[in-house]
Amino acid sequence: MGARVSERVTSGGHDDDEERSGPRAWFSGPGGLLDRPLTSYYLVLGCSMLLLALGMVMVLSASSIHQYQYTGSAFTLFEKQALWVAIGLPLMWLAARMPPRVFRVLAYPLMLLSALALAVALIPGLGQSVNGAQRWISFGGPFQLQPSEPAKLALILWGADLLARKEKLRQLTEWRQLLIPLLPGAGVLVLLVMLGSDLGTTLVLLTIFLALLWVVGAPGRLFVGMAGVTGVLVSILIVVEPYRMQRLTGFLDQSGNQLDINYQGIQGLYAIASGGWFGTGLGEGRAKWNYLPHPETDFIFAIIGEELGLIGTLVVLGLFGLLAYAGLRIARRVKDPFMQLAAAGATAWLAVQAIVNIGAVIGVLPITGIPLPLVSYGGSALIPTLIVLGMLLSFAKREPGARQALAARGPGPAVLALSWLGLAKR
Repeated sequence: MGARVSERVTSGGHDDDEERSGPRAWFSGPGGLLDRPLTSYYLVLGCSMLLLALGMVMVLSASSIHQYQYTGSAFTLFEKQALWVAIGLPLMWLAARMPPRVFRVLAYPLMLLSALALAVALIPGLGQSVNGAQRWISFGGPFQLQPSEPAKLALILWGADLLARKEKLRQLTEWRQLLIPLLPGAGVLVLLVMLGSDLGTTLVLLTIFLALLWVVGAPGRLFVGMAGVTGVLVSILIVVEPYRMQRLTGFLDQSGNQLDINYQGIQGLYAIASGGWFGTGLGEGRAKWNYLPHPETDFIFAIIGEELGLIGTLVVLGLFGLLAYAGLRIARRVKDPFMQLAAAGATAWLAVQAIVNIGAVIGVLPITGIPLPLVSYGGSALIPTLIVLGMLLSFAKREPGARQALAARGPGPAVLALSWLGLAKR
């Protein structure tokens, strides 16, 4: 089983000697657009920046009415989001320049700090409850931390490093080696998040865990068992919190309780339906006028659908699809097992979180309250997401031929600007 990491992520490749012609060859043939060494790099960078820019615009639009009513300024949340972006982008740039060994060194301290922060969030007086979930640590004033967000990054790095070490030592010969100590370590994070009544993040952590097992080549019976355990955990979370049971029954019968448990979902559907093909116009939506609760966070996709229409929602779906493709492409093309595992785990995190958020807004999944990556308001979610995207950029630069392509490209605009000022050499 030791070689299964490479076998799993490299399956599905094409024969380079196969003769191609036509439009498909332009995209995927030898030297085609999708076969170029830096394709993954530019896809991750471009999709991330476009989604981030769209998110800034939509946070301003979605929050402006409510914030003007309660603070006297329509830019209150926009300014906070701009601050998180100003912090997150340099961290993304730094992560993109870090070698994989740095991520491996950071994995264990980050895992420990995440577990401690999740435990602190559960302590009365130190942790803060928001909307019935004990998932925040307050630092005074407007600054709060949701430790479950960096815990996703911690699980990816720690799990990928652990399995890569086992693969190097040829210890992945039976399923028990796959789960120990991966299962107890992931279980601690999942349990702490469960105790904080955060069902959405629990599902994302379980998705990361299963993605790591899939890439490393775990047997099918192990996934069947983990699916059963996941079902039990989700059932427990639903049973212990009456509002979750109400959400589930409301999801199964969306025509009832339109002014109670189904109110947010119904208003979100109204907003999307009223957008039509091209939307009502940026800033012209009506749902944010105190009709739709939390329009700038977990239901920002509804505002996109209302103001930018079906075209706007398809653009968002396309960008997330390209981002997921780029992440899987990185996992398939890099040679190092750690990078393969970490890239696959990061892609699973972003893709599944986007699917769950959008699915809840359009009514095909129950509402779980998790944000849309890069688009929804919130620094606790945005900064770890930008860091993990920077990690993907770092890995993309280590694909075959990427270093040579970067060297041939010449200095970037930042280096040119600094050299013009006499602060750097070309």
